[in-house]
Amino acid sequence: MCPSKVPEGEQRGWIIPIGGAEDKESRRRILKRFVQLCGGRDARIAVIPTASRLADTGKRYEDLFERLEAGSATSIDFQTREDGERDDYLRQLEGANGVFFTGGNQLRISTIIGGTSAAKLIRTGNARGVHVAGTSAGASILSEHMIAFGKEGSSPRAGSVRLAPGLGLTNRFIIDQHFRQRDRLGRLTAALAYNPFAIGIGLDEDTAAFIGPDNTLEVEGSGAITVVDAGGMTFSSMADVRQTEGVCLLGLTVHILTAGATFNLHTRQASPGALSTEKS
Repeated sequence: MCPSKVPEGEQRGWIIPIGGAEDKESRRRILKRFVQLCGGRDARIAVIPTASRLADTGKRYEDLFERLEAGSATSIDFQTREDGERDDYLRQLEGANGVFFTGGNQLRISTIIGGTSAAKLIRTGNARGVHVAGTSAGASILSEHMIAFGKEGSSPRAGSVRLAPGLGLTNRFIIDQHFRQRDRLGRLTAALAYNPFAIGIGLDEDTAAFIGPDNTLEVEGSGAITVVDAGGMTFSSMADVRQTEGVCLLGLTVHILTAGATFNLHTRQASPGALSTEKS
């Protein structure tokens, strides 16, 4: 699934995967930056709490974005595939300049929204400038290839990860969230062994990747992002090992990026970014 084509004269909106447990009470750097990106007092944010089974998730984010002085924030609670075709829900999406997916279970998003008119609106909206963010499960769903579930651990094993189709806003990366806190290096690298084209992005909690229209990722938040680039991989034993066995991978490049650092998803070049100017 390729990302929707950007119309002539338009610019793709930002894509913002967040590693979960983002700061909601103190500085709120990530959520505040998202609101500002969407226009501040002119922001019209559609909150999609479908991943969560908690009844108050959408309302909590509505209140949070209101406290951050967004123009409006409205929860659209898709609970069935039929909801993805509801005219009133689609009109709310059409009027939004920002979309925010909450955390929970990413398979609830893909199985309820995937392939519906709502999903198509989000894809085409992002292509014409609507900014799309997601936290935890909401981060996983943003890319073409989504980690559906897997086993924790630092070593890749053939059976340690299961992939499923995501929304397909981009095909350039695979997301894993709660990364350092839940020891998920193994399952992210196993996912890359299936598809070395994509770049692995491991998001710590309270950490986000702000990815602009030029495919440059900038880190925001209190943790780090582990970027695993398999583009130069010279060997993988994935096709030859049993499900429980370790996978041998040669030629991976790993970057650890903190707030202000950048990574270009097109050129695959990392930079300390704002970090270097702070020290000069």
